[in-house]
Amino acid sequence: MEEHLYEQLYRHIIHEIKEGRLKAGDRVSSEKELAEQFGVSRITSKKALEKLAEAGVIKRIQGKGSFVASGVTGGLEQKRHSEERTGMVPAEKERPLIGFIIPNFSDEYGLQLLRSIEKQSAEHKYDLIIKRTWGSKEEEERAIQLLVSLGIKGLIVTPIHGEHYNAELLRLVLDKFPIVLVDRYLKGIPVCSVYTDNKKAAQDLTLHLIGRGHDKIAYLSPPEENTSTLEERILGYTLAFTQEGLKLNQDYCLTNLKGTLPMNLNGTAIDSDKKTIKSFLEQYPEVKAFVASEFLVATMLAQVIDSLGKSLDEYDIVCFDSLNDYLGKPIFTHIQQDEKRMGEGAVDLLVSQLIGEAVPEQRIIEHRMVVKK
Repeated sequence: MEEHLYEQLYRHIIHEIKEGRLKAGDRVSSEKELAEQFGVSRITSKKALEKLAEAGVIKRIQGKGSFVASGVTGGLEQKRHSEERTGMVPAEKERPLIGFIIPNFSDEYGLQLLRSIEKQSAEHKYDLIIKRTWGSKEEEERAIQLLVSLGIKGLIVTPIHGEHYNAELLRLVLDKFPIVLVDRYLKGIPVCSVYTDNKKAAQDLTLHLIGRGHDKIAYLSPPEENTSTLEERILGYTLAFTQEGLKLNQDYCLTNLKGTLPMNLNGTAIDSDKKTIKSFLEQYPEVKAFVASEFLVATMLAQVIDSLGKSLDEYDIVCFDSLNDYLGKPIFTHIQQDEKRMGEGAVDLLVSQLIGEAVPEQRIIEHRMVVKK
């Protein structure tokens, strides 16, 4: 197995002590200095120092730095002989860890993906640690730092919805840490990603509505904000009009709904979205067909229509992902993403990286459209 960067730093400092270039009481380079010297991230250098401290090789003094512990040379020699005697017995008893970070999951989307990733990880003899970020950049950064500190060998991530990429995630990519993104990709960032062809899927939904005789079709979504999934979906909606030679009314694109984002799943944000949708319906009564980027957006729309005393039968609503009603029938015509294959693919590609195999930058998982009868 390829040695991780933090292990290389760890062994470098051990070597410096053994060779006498660092003696008891000498100050060891700081996280920042090590990161700059070896061209790695602060996460990597921090972890190397933490491992050295745990092994008793250095002592970390708050506000002053790290220093070589007293009598450490003899201890290192004893530790080396002990490692030679025991070999890899402890490591063989423990399954290596991989991490999965996701903003949120629910019955309509994410739960099956989670189950698939956990099952496939176990098939490959890896234990999985899961962290939910609720769409918070700070929580995502903390989750990455925590999982790396716990010694994960690789990471599967569904990045949060946001205008800017997470710096901690980018550092891991630059460090060539094994990573697979699932459900979306980062434009311009060379990292392995597994996802649905959201552009084609949204195009399929829109063409379905056009085929049912609609030419006034609205699109409802949270802000795209550099989120590939949402960017591709609105592009697919737009391309369907071009394909059919129809004019797209930009006023029918309502992309400022924020109540379904993980960090905003509260009454206030949802109520605000419902008011926005209500105003839209009153302003554009001619619109009877809607492409919703998410099941929860479609649900909000249906609730607003009902609150206005109108029949849902007057409207055609399509969306991504869905739940069934109590009779087991789909509530809306929708795109069914193959979460099972997506999860399996993400784990397989991560394991391939861990054993040193080359992996494709993108793997697109086929979707299907489920039509409400």
